Amino acid sequence: MSVLRVEVVAAEGIAWEGDALSVIARTTEGDIGVLPNHEPMLASLLPCAAEVLTTDGNREVVVLDGGFISVADNRVSLLSPAARIAAEIDLKAAEHELVAAEKRLNAGEIDDETRHHFMRAQAQVKAARLAQGH
Repeated sequence: MSVLRVEVVAAEGIAWEGDALSVIARTTEGDIGVLPNHEPMLASLLPCAAEVLTTDGNREVVVLDGGFISVADNRVSLLSPAARIAAEIDLKAAEHELVAAEKRLNAGEIDDETRHHFMRAQAQVKAARLAQGH
């Protein structure tokens, strides 16, 4: 049985690494699922809650602040300026940040920084909820 070797790399170092059966992440072209023997590819990532199904059946969720996904020879690299394991995210704080970002958007602040902040907050809330089994 083929497996994927996955590395989640952020500016501060490796956030997670291990063997996996699949990886799901959000690219600028939409969500992508990667299984063993996937064709080589490189794509830009949006801020997202990437899901890794490990070989032992667990699901690791990692919040990525954009970046890139690289797939080749059953190796998946998720490269991001910042990455956090979902279990480490405070759901209440993430929900508060999402509300603040929504208020900025609703007030007419539609610049790139505000949209990025909103997408990052959405990803953190989604990841924290997935980590808690919601």
